[in-house]
Amino acid sequence: MSVLKNKTVFITGASRGIGKAIGLRLAREGANIVVAAKTTQPHPKLPGTIYTAAEEMEAAGGRALPIKVDIRHEEEIRQAVQQAVDTFGGIDILINNASAIFLAGTLDTPMKRYDLMHQVNVRGTFATTQACLPYLLKADNPHVLNISPPLNMDKRWFAPHVAYTMSKYGMSMCVLGMAEEFRDRGVAFNALWPRTAIQTAAIMNLLGGEEAMKRSRKPDIMADAAFAILKRNSRECTGNFFIDEEVLREEGVTDFSAYADVPDSELMQDFFV
Repeated sequence: MSVLKNKTVFITGASRGIGKAIGLRLAREGANIVVAAKTTQPHPKLPGTIYTAAEEMEAAGGRALPIKVDIRHEEEIRQAVQQAVDTFGGIDILINNASAIFLAGTLDTPMKRYDLMHQVNVRGTFATTQACLPYLLKADNPHVLNISPPLNMDKRWFAPHVAYTMSKYGMSMCVLGMAEEFRDRGVAFNALWPRTAIQTAAIMNLLGGEEAMKRSRKPDIMADAAFAILKRNSRECTGNFFIDEEVLREEGVTDFSAYADVPDSELMQDFFV
């Protein structure tokens, strides 16, 4: 029996991309997946909805609960968490995956975009964690995994898009602080980030389109790395800034070609690594 069978996993932004891939991977282990995201109607540039993602996760072997939630709004988060607890009995794992991106310099970043990134990335992560913690503290082997980068104070990661960098590093600072705050209470807080670009809507629509997608890995690599982390003892695995490839190497993986659509293509390195 999988260690995640019947565990309840609350995933923000789980209707597509990395969040959905993690949900599918954990569903194959028999987990209950809370698909917490905004998309309820098909979008021309954003594939999938909370309902189609939930259907795929149930087909993969798990149970899924699609909930429309905008993590900018505290009350929506709390209602979603309560619905998850009412349905599955608790929360064992939280994946803070939802994220907003706008890559521009200081003069070219409208405050509306600045606010969106900070409301979703930093505030949303903090608020969702806060709402889930009372249940995580009761769980056996509870984990919080933020999809955020290692904290690297090199100025080259700030100068081109300081607003975005601050918002993503805010998610990572949650890991740094909360891991220590809850170390003695057994809740693990870790971050996971890809070494290469990942095939997501952001890559397709904002960062190069089809050509960039060919030089990116499938989200499955992040999903497999997440599963490897979430299996670990929460009291012994906390406060880490993991890179997907390094996690899988620790698991004995040496061939990563299956994660690329074009195995021999030159992969794009991701931000912050």
